[in-house]
Amino acid sequence: MIKLFDAHCHLQDPRIFNKAPKLIKTALENGIHHVAVNGVCENDWHLVKEMSDTYPCIIPSFGLHPWYVMDRTPNWLTSLRELFDANPSAAVGEIGLDKGSHGKTIDFTDQVQTFRLQLQLAKELKRPASVHCVRAFGDLLDIMKSLGPFPEGVILHSYLGSAEMVPEFAKLGAYFSFSGFLMATKETKAKKMLKAVPSDRILLETDAPDAVPKPNSSESIFLVEGDENNGDPKGMLNHPANIQFVLSYVASLLELSKEEVADVSYKNAVRLFSYEGSKLKQGWFVVNVSYFIMIRNII
Repeated sequence: MIKLFDAHCHLQDPRIFNKAPKLIKTALENGIHHVAVNGVCENDWHLVKEMSDTYPCIIPSFGLHPWYVMDRTPNWLTSLRELFDANPSAAVGEIGLDKGSHGKTIDFTDQVQTFRLQLQLAKELKRPASVHCVRAFGDLLDIMKSLGPFPEGVILHSYLGSAEMVPEFAKLGAYFSFSGFLMATKETKAKKMLKAVPSDRILLETDAPDAVPKPNSSESIFLVEGDENNGDPKGMLNHPANIQFVLSYVASLLELSKEEVADVSYKNAVRLFSYEGSKLKQGWFVVNVSYFIMIRNII
């Protein structure tokens, strides 16, 4: 079976948190060996930690997403630092910049300040950071140039920037992670962008419960049990096992086999998430029978 690594998702999201045990079990049964779960605000960091403590396959990440910077407490950065001190297996994320329809309602100066502090923290801790960027790639590049390079890596999650900017980001240590959102992009743009990415910087993700992929009409995606929006593409919840459809699309645009893309993206993710203190560095690779029994007992 093909081995896959979901480089970015949100299983702690309230829309799917109670269903996480079943989602994880199905993902494991379908070849997803590791899942990077990203916190977005102070209120969900503890959920990500609890999930990581329960499931060996979960790589935890803690960060303050740009949509939630206005809700931060005065001691948010101190709390974040303490969380990383107590959890050496954690990466940084989700952090970032957003000038999109929602992001433009949030003070951009505030976003930049919060983002810079977290990016500096990631560099200081020598851990990768998962970055959200919507219509702010020029600003992101300027900040990364001022603080970089980033030898531990920066994940540009659900990357939809231009092909022309790829070399500059890559030079600073960026990895480019692709989700179902890529399928909503014009195919010629998506293909040009993908072909600009060095093979050792390609990652795959689901961004679940968002970014539901659009498979061929003959294919059936994995549904989230109990999702009231099943059948309505606009409101459907994404399942981490749907990463296989992202894999198929990326492979088709790169004119490579699914096995080739799966292999390179998996190896890239393992290398990226093998920082000092990480679960992968500690050798938590094995998904064995007893682990499946544990999952079965939990659900």
